[in-house]
Parts: sequence; structure tokens; C-alpha cells
Amino acid sequence: MSRRQLNTPRLTLRPWLQQDAQDLFEAASDPGIGPACGWPVHKTLEESLQSISSALSGPECYAICRREENRAIGCIELKLKGRTDMTEQEDQCEMGFWITRSCWGQGLIPEAVREMLRHAFEDLHMSRVWIGYWEGNDKSRRVQEKCGFRFHHRSENVDVPLMHEKRTGYVSSMTRDQWEWDRMAQAARAVQGSRRISEYVEAGGVAAAVMSSSGNIYTGVCIDTCSTLGICAERNAIFSMITHGEQDIKKVLAIMPNGQSGAPCGACRELMVQLMPETYPTIQIMMDMSTERILTMEDLTPEWWIRPSDSPKMQ
Repeated sequence: MSRRQLNTPRLTLRPWLQQDAQDLFEAASDPGIGPACGWPVHKTLEESLQSISSALSGPECYAICRREENRAIGCIELKLKGRTDMTEQEDQCEMGFWITRSCWGQGLIPEAVREMLRHAFEDLHMSRVWIGYWEGNDKSRRVQEKCGFRFHHRSENVDVPLMHEKRTGYVSSMTRDQWEWDRMAQAARAVQGSRRISEYVEAGGVAAAVMSSSGNIYTGVCIDTCSTLGICAERNAIFSMITHGEQDIKKVLAIMPNGQSGAPCGACRELMVQLMPETYPTIQIMMDMSTERILTMEDLTPEWWIRPSDSPKMQ
């Protein structure tokens, strides 16, 4: 897939242009930008022009611009096989980024990183995105942690060729599976919030997210009543999925009032089995977000009271 323009609420990510050289030079001549990333400051405009033609010409290298302007304020790249030493896999890549000093502390890089993760997993079909930072680059570390990258390893005495020195490097990564679970957790937390609707009804203490086989995410909250009219968050999310024309479940996640995740109740499991009697064993259930412990419905419901081959047919 060739490069294209990507948009976020505040940013446009687009290919670098020769006319960006002045903006690049203004940012890259700042000693607080390049050296922390492993490259020296730019000393001339010609050096910035050359960088646009070489270092910034990768197929997935983008200038970061504010949407209301077209000026480059930073850079973000997915370094594909051949442009990174972190992986030799075709379906894996490395992410790198920087942003000009005047834009620090505004949340712009996390916004760009999240869009590039979406692009990597949805558009480029990557299975894993690697990322790293040099010891002392706490700004990059915090962005990586905030965006959900998981620490992988630390390396001592790593060559930094452009700086002619050795450093300690820290490498993290995110898999497509982790990205999907993180999105589901964010969606569930966005709708969670315990509230009393009447003297008989409370809602929102538990929230759930269901991912369909197409990758869409549907949410729901628990509704508790003084009789048996309530509903679990998981079934509420599943009903929303069905309302929107889908019925194949890929993943299920529930967030409890204490912030932890857990298994669906028997009634929710029974609904999933009846929805997908032949394929329900493949449904993934997030048991514990903190340890990323995942079970399948086959683990939770190894046998059903009706064999799929004997299932009653609805007329």
C-alpha cells in the first residue's frame, strides 16, 4: 500500500515535501530533538533538504501537521522491513517519532501514535509494531507507555552510528491482539459509570465490550433491577451488536466496578453458545487485563447441554 494522508482530530499526517525543508531545519537544528533520537542536529538548510530526499522518504514516513495548517511540526514513521534492525518479518515494523519543542506537552504525539497504530494493524495488516528509546529520553518512554506499548528488553552498549557513540536502549512492542484488547477496554471504560436511574433500577457498574468478527466494537452496561428484569453488560453489548446486523463474536471483555476484568456469567455464556453453536469455542474472553490472561469459551464451556448437531432449528 502506498503512502496516503492520515487524519486525527487535530492532525494531518502526510508525506514529506521539499518545501518542508525550512520547517524541518527549524526543528532539527534544536539540540533537544535529534540527539535524543539518535541523530545529530542539522546545521544547514541543505542538510534538511537532503534528509527529506533520503531519511524521510520511506514508504510509511509522514510529516506531522496541524489540521488547520500545512506546516510540518514533527515526524512519525513505520519503518518496514529493510529500514529497521528490530525485525526481519514482513508483517512487523518499527515506529519512530519526534515533534518540535513548541508542541511538547500538548498530547499531539500520542494522538499521532494511536493513528499510526491503527494504520499499521488495520491498513497494513501488521502483526506487531516495535518501538524503542535511548536511556534518558523520558519523554519518548512516557509516550510509549501511555499508548500501551509493552516493555520487551533492554540492550547495553548499542551502537548509535550517526552519533558515533554507544548507548543503552529499551525496546517495547505491541501486537495486533494487544491493540484490539486495549481498544475494547477503552470503549468499555468510556461507557462505565454507576448511576441510579430510579429507586428500583441501577446501571453502569459493570461495562463490557464485544468485538465482532469484522473488528467492530460494541459496548453495553449492566442494568440491575429489584426483580429479574435486569441484564448483564456482556449481553447488553451483544444485543447492540445484533441490532447493528452482526452476530459473530470474536472477543469479549467486561470491566467490573473495581476496574478488573472477569468471566461472563452462565446466562451470558449460554447466549453466546446459542448464537454460535458451531463456533462458540473460538470466542476469546479477557479474564485479567493486568496479566493479559485470556481464555476461550471452549475453556469456560467445554461441553454444552445440547450438541450442535442436535440443535433445534428455528422455524
